[in-house]
Amino acid sequence: MKKPAIKSIPYEEFKDNETLESLIAELNKERTNVLVSKLDDLINWGRSNSLWSLTFATSCCGIEFMAVGAARYDFARFGFEVTRNSPRQADLIMVAGTITHKMAPVLKRLYDQMAEPKYVVAVGGCAISGGPFKGSYHVLNGVDKIIPVDVYIPGCPPRPEAMLYGMMQLQRKVKVENFFGDKNRKHSRKEMQDSPIIVTNVPDSLNEKKNQQ
Repeated sequence: MKKPAIKSIPYEEFKDNETLESLIAELNKERTNVLVSKLDDLINWGRSNSLWSLTFATSCCGIEFMAVGAARYDFARFGFEVTRNSPRQADLIMVAGTITHKMAPVLKRLYDQMAEPKYVVAVGGCAISGGPFKGSYHVLNGVDKIIPVDVYIPGCPPRPEAMLYGMMQLQRKVKVENFFGDKNRKHSRKEMQDSPIIVTNVPDSLNEKKNQQ
């Protein structure tokens, strides 16, 4: 079975391999010729290492997103350094912060303006479920109510290491997609929404690197 590899973390150290295993099994049901599969590998390698994130942050998780891009954590090492101000030039939204009912239509419009293939990462408790504001009259209880989410990164706010790990999980998800499938995706948006990756905790290798700094 094909196992997508990222050099920085061994396959065994990832906490959520079952989701990717199911995606790979679904992909292997329909056999493709060698040429097409190798083209998929090449294209997905390029796409997974050049994810352009939309500059979008609404509260304190945005500070963590800035920290990940700064010199100490430096997500440029993984190919995430290009952040765009236009949704037409981005293929990823890091929803970092609280989404109010007033902001929800704006987020939905930005998502709709992005070209396929596109991805969503929910960062922090507020973006995932409303966080400490859950049950209030003005906060949306999870962005998955309006747009499909590919990776969930819990925390209030999550540490930069957790955000890096979540982005690595998204890389692995991109690497097993079928570029020549429907709308350049292996799965439809509904199927992708039904199989999100949830970051539970950070592998020991990342924590060890943090302690050595």
